[in-house]
Amino acid sequence: MASPADDGRRPSRTVVITQSNYLPWRGYFDLIRRADEVILLDSVQYTRRDWRNRNKIKTAAGPVWLTVPVEVKGNYHQAIDETRVADRRWSAAHRRAIELAYGRAPHFAEGYPWLEGLLAGLAEEPLLSRINEALLRALCARLRIATPIRRCTDVLEREALIRTDATGRLVDLATAVGATRYLSGSAAQGYLDVSAFTRRGIEVEWMSYEGYPDYPQLWGAFEPAVSVIDLLLNTGPDAPAYLGRPVVTVQGGR
Repeated sequence: MASPADDGRRPSRTVVITQSNYLPWRGYFDLIRRADEVILLDSVQYTRRDWRNRNKIKTAAGPVWLTVPVEVKGNYHQAIDETRVADRRWSAAHRRAIELAYGRAPHFAEGYPWLEGLLAGLAEEPLLSRINEALLRALCARLRIATPIRRCTDVLEREALIRTDATGRLVDLATAVGATRYLSGSAAQGYLDVSAFTRRGIEVEWMSYEGYPDYPQLWGAFEPAVSVIDLLLNTGPDAPAYLGRPVVTVQGGR
């Protein structure tokens, strides 16, 4: 039987293009691990009260936000990779909050020193995007995810990214890295023009985030919408086993 390379078709290659988030939940890492390459799209506008600079941990008092304070006053159109940290004491505050919340977690003794060192090492980093990227790379390694991660500006020039619309930007990036499949979070269904991908020979798939298995967790009823550090400190080396989810293929264009 002929392989895709033998019959003239491109080898299958899945790309994920996403904005960087701070200490994301496990679904974000499930998305990453399903790709052949991930592109961090941080040249786009920073959005307030979003996942770029904050996430939740589970505490005895319920879910609590960990927020990296950033400079936003008057900077209404700044890009994510231009957004600067406003108060460098965030790292110490987050480390203390994590210690208090997870001191009784089964894998705190082995996981917290690693996480504490990671956060302490980023305390003086002035750019939010660089903090997020460093954490994502380290967390992927901890979860045994080997997917390559690149910044969008390492793939295409910033000017080219800025002058296209939301879908065009994604199509151009996917094309530039030879993608045959674009895997996207389901929230993009409201604006993504699937036909623009189809015209370039790129299939679109939507990620499903429903039905992740529960795992042993502190502080009462299970809470799924928290940072992946909750998973790591509660399950340790078993954490990758709780990432599995299905993908749904889109048929035809929009």
